[in-house]
Amino acid sequence: MEKITESKPVSKPVLAKTVELAVVPAKKPKFPDRIGEKIIYDVMLGKVKLGAAVFHYRAKSELNQKTVNFITFETRLLRFKDKEKIYSDPETVLPLRVEREISSWPKYEKIIEVYDQEKFTLRIVKTESGRDQELNFKKDSAIHNAILLPYLVRQIPELVAGWNFQANLPTQTFLIELVSIEDVKVIAGTFNSYHFKSTPERFEIWISADEYRIPLKIKGMSGIGYTLVMREYSQGKDRYD
Repeated sequence: MEKITESKPVSKPVLAKTVELAVVPAKKPKFPDRIGEKIIYDVMLGKVKLGAAVFHYRAKSELNQKTVNFITFETRLLRFKDKEKIYSDPETVLPLRVEREISSWPKYEKIIEVYDQEKFTLRIVKTESGRDQELNFKKDSAIHNAILLPYLVRQIPELVAGWNFQANLPTQTFLIELVSIEDVKVIAGTFNSYHFKSTPERFEIWISADEYRIPLKIKGMSGIGYTLVMREYSQGKDRYD
């Protein structure tokens, strides 16, 4: 197991505005334990392929003497690379620590995110050109991570149109609602899927309506507005490609 020890933040948190929305998920949903799961996406802007992204649930790890999920998410575009190491709670899927490296030639940036899900705080330290910048957030409830949002849905046993939950991201809060159950075509094939939309309108997510609950298509998660479209899924002997 990889061991990481972090120090407690000493700076005073800056209060961040939150939006009061309706439904929140259960405090401790059960997360399917799918170590080894890998999902490969094409990064599309309209019909143009910009690059690729890979989600990989690598292993169990250790953070502050507690067992956590260790996940990586890597995006590669022309002259751009974004690699994230995400450590999350095995029961709630809430982020605990994120280590991120962003290379956008000729710039290089390193970001460390430290979450305290009991105090609802987040400390972010950005390092660029040898200089550190620290940001602190204080929320009224648990803080989510954008990469992990699709995986919150995977522990909900039954989903029907109208089901929703509140996504509490560091700078904004969204209501994510299941708007329909429909077929969606991706590079790997056509799948019956749960179609989610956010309010305010910032992103859409399609998740397979089967035992796998695979995030098939994720639209508009960044400022660029590109779409992740699944090309390949694998977990042990299970495989879509």
